[in-house]
Amino acid sequence: MMDHIAVINATTILSDADVSAMMVAVQTQVSRDFTPNWGVDAHLVFVPHGTKPPIGYWWMAVLDDADAAGALGYHDITPDGMPLGKVFARTARTYGYSVSVTLSHETLEMLGDPDVNLLVEDARILRRFWAYEICDAVEDDSLGYAINGVLVSDFVLPSYFETFRRTGPFDFMKRLAGPVPALTPNGYMAYVQNGSWGQVFGRSASSPRDDRALWRARPHDGSRRRRRMTERDQRIRSVVEVVAPSLCAHER
Repeated sequence: MMDHIAVINATTILSDADVSAMMVAVQTQVSRDFTPNWGVDAHLVFVPHGTKPPIGYWWMAVLDDADAAGALGYHDITPDGMPLGKVFARTARTYGYSVSVTLSHETLEMLGDPDVNLLVEDARILRRFWAYEICDAVEDDSLGYAINGVLVSDFVLPSYFETFRRTGPFDFMKRLAGPVPALTPNGYMAYVQNGSWGQVFGRSASSPRDDRALWRARPHDGSRRRRRMTERDQRIRSVVEVVAPSLCAHER
């Protein structure tokens, strides 16, 4: 099955050319690197600033600020009830992160678990279930790789969620030493155990605490991890009367 994703430029800090170039790199990553490993492919379509996405497509919206009113902060699915991903470009730059890596990260994770409802039971820890997130364990921008000069995110392989495995590779760039919950520095993974959500973090010996990384790892409103804590019938549909500058004609 080929999924169709509209990559929507709704940010004021990046040009259409900037976002389009990022999308082309992510399309190459999906078709060349991700699909052979995960068996999931997608066709990405660029939606210029101020225009509307095609009806029925999944959305990957490139916005300005995280959790800001009018920036889809509290909207969880498209008007058609399709999967919705968000990249907060200005917030990413403020905290020193690559927008293209974030776009890659969110696109791959949406393809790996579009309904944000998959969990993997840990055979070693009673009643612990790991969130089926494709890029969180190898989160740091420094672990990414370039496609046509555009930096994209590393991602885990299916073997990462097979806890019986002792030999890898467990991620595309071969950074991880083992299956879940192995992490790279600044990586993280969410889990639910006995009805409560928690997270584990990867920290390097030279930098035991990275507040910037901890901020990014928090489940902000509008994030996939926040959506995991929300029943699907309580998720809010985005409105599409106005695509620019915020994709939200009316804040709910």
